[in-house]
Amino acid sequence: MKLTENFSLKELTSSQTAERKGIDNTPSTEHQENLKSLCEMILQPIRDHFGQVVSVSSGYRSPELCTAIGSKITSQHASGCAADFEIFGVSNKELADYINEHLEYDQLILEYWKELDPNSGWVHCSYSEGNNRNQYLKAYKDENNKTCYAAI
Repeated sequence: MKLTENFSLKELTSSQTAERKGIDNTPSTEHQENLKSLCEMILQPIRDHFGQVVSVSSGYRSPELCTAIGSKITSQHASGCAADFEIFGVSNKELADYINEHLEYDQLILEYWKELDPNSGWVHCSYSEGNNRNQYLKAYKDENNKTCYAAI
């Protein structure tokens, strides 16, 4: 099932962990609609602007998959509203800044990006029809290896 010109339901639900553990990662109709909105409002405009493949590492996660990978079942991934992605050869900071400046989003997180390594980390972005907070954050590990978030 195509969600937009360049994105399919299969790539937004693909999970090696789900395959390895035999977890059903099939989204409900409502979650599929959320994924379609995410692709229409975030991923496809990014693809169109940069003209390069947007590599999605994580999209929809069923509650069972969330539990298996140590994620919260309240994550926006579990409702089909979020994806983690990058564009190889484009700095994740540049990608996140583009989203912040040009697209409407709910939460945008530059995850574990390091200035000295422009391709480090990845971008997490969510879209929530009618409820977007435009919250731009960076995720990093503190001295105790705990994940922290700070506004950008």
